Amino acid sequence: MSTSPKIFVLDTNVILHDSNCIRQFQENDVIIPITVVEELDSFKKGDSALNYHARAFVRELDDMSHDALFDGGVAMGPGLGRIRVRFERSFHDDLKGFFSRDIPDHAILNTAYQCARQHPDRTVILVTKDVNLRMKARSIGLQAADYTTDHVKDVSELYRGYRVVEGAPNERVNALYEGQQVFPAEQLAVDPPWRPNEYLVLRNHSRSALAAVTPDCQTIRHVDKAPAYGIVPRNAEQCFALDALCNPAIQLVTLSGKAGTGKTLLALAAALEVRRAYRQVYLARPVVPLSNRDLGFLPGDIQSKLDPYMQPLYDNLGVIRDQFAEGSPKHAKIDEMLEQEKLKIAPLSYIRGRSLVKVFFIVDEAQNLTPHEVKTILTRAGSDTKMVFTGDVFQIDHPYLDKHSNGLSYLISRMAGQPLYAHVNLVRGERSTLADLASNLL
Repeated sequence: MSTSPKIFVLDTNVILHDSNCIRQFQENDVIIPITVVEELDSFKKGDSALNYHARAFVRELDDMSHDALFDGGVAMGPGLGRIRVRFERSFHDDLKGFFSRDIPDHAILNTAYQCARQHPDRTVILVTKDVNLRMKARSIGLQAADYTTDHVKDVSELYRGYRVVEGAPNERVNALYEGQQVFPAEQLAVDPPWRPNEYLVLRNHSRSALAAVTPDCQTIRHVDKAPAYGIVPRNAEQCFALDALCNPAIQLVTLSGKAGTGKTLLALAAALEVRRAYRQVYLARPVVPLSNRDLGFLPGDIQSKLDPYMQPLYDNLGVIRDQFAEGSPKHAKIDEMLEQEKLKIAPLSYIRGRSLVKVFFIVDEAQNLTPHEVKTILTRAGSDTKMVFTGDVFQIDHPYLDKHSNGLSYLISRMAGQPLYAHVNLVRGERSTLADLASNLL
């Protein structure tokens, strides 16, 4: 096996996923096909994360741009390899009969293949988030890999935010069940150790009680089955979710689970319940056009184009509103908040550049965000702001994300154990018997 530094040829989608990707290849060399630079040019204008990454990467190339960048390459930093922009070469004879020359992906494939033929003594790997391009590369004997720097390795082991403690001491379960609020965590030894804000179902032979670990892991407190703005929790996980959402000491909450488990409904109900503590309740979701068709294909003005993507949020708001009679104050309050924009529903792209101060901020469908986008959103949080991310890590609409690489999985894996963070994985579907059956069987 060659001990020389490897050569990584990057596809455009890797750069649009992480503009800092060239810093992740250590002592190995990186080649940017000129086709990638041309594709990035079409992404420079706009306010989305893709546009941001395109601009950031092109600026970095410009900072190091001199003749060597297009010749022998430029060192990316101490201990790092060299980066080089490679001009397009004539299509290799081995590829002419199989791939069209007019497709940018094939131009990138040709660059990687030519590089592998030019450097037979070195390992050349095409890095792309496009599974089809990876298969094409392997079909011609070229190594290909996904960009996995920010991947979660084992989603099945992802922190779920609570645990069931079987055979808990009767006196502890009975005390919580009968109203005792706290007891020292050391009285309930477990392995692995408690995590801050971890939730518990304590069971003995006849009873069970809901509890939570305090942020300092010194105390276990009782968790009530408390409703939020007319929404009553239907299972233990929903009780835990509402407790985390309504707890002012927990500044970041993630809720994961399949469709129908109540993630968005609970987040919105909790936001309305604690609305007096915040200046604004803001609901947002990423816009992921279906079938890779841009919003421009939809009829109408920008609001008309966005309404279909925001409709699920309005649907959940309607469920909460319908808990109350039409003339009741709580029913009217929702309409009043919408009119005064104290309750705002908008695409996630609208928050770029904002500083969110004293806002209850809900990000729905967070599994369609990249890890970098999640970081960008969190860095918008100002003082007294609460951030909530909801989604299903197994239901990805983004063409270049999966259960390992999406932002929600990444956020859960990195934040687990932080004192200001709580997570609940909702398991039981509560939308309807039919919806739960379809989710499980189809």
